[in-house]
Amino acid sequence: MEILLRLLQLIYQIAILFGVYYIGTWIQHYFQLFIPGSVIGLILMFILLSTGILNTRFINDGASFMIKHLVLFFIPATVGLLNFYHLFAGKGILLIVITMISSLLVMISSGLTSQLLAKGKDGTS
Repeated sequence: MEILLRLLQLIYQIAILFGVYYIGTWIQHYFQLFIPGSVIGLILMFILLSTGILNTRFINDGASFMIKHLVLFFIPATVGLLNFYHLFAGKGILLIVITMISSLLVMISSGLTSQLLAKGKDGTS
């Protein structure tokens, strides 16, 4: 029973995160802004957290779960590149290598940044 409650709490917290993202996307489409909806959602989340309207306990476990599985979110982008191999045929193989390396660098820097922020939050060095 406790596992089910924990799972429901996790789903609820991830739903809050996605809800803020979709609100940001809606704002971007409604006002035809050049800023991506995901960035607007991040700004909204920052405002909600900094003003105290949304407490971190309402999203802490969901955000931790998403960060822990961050690498999985990069797999569809990498596989998507393989679907367009014909565009990179010939001299484009260099572009594929560059794209793979840059994707790897993004994954590594995201992971290191989240670890650095987690260490700073705990007060440990």
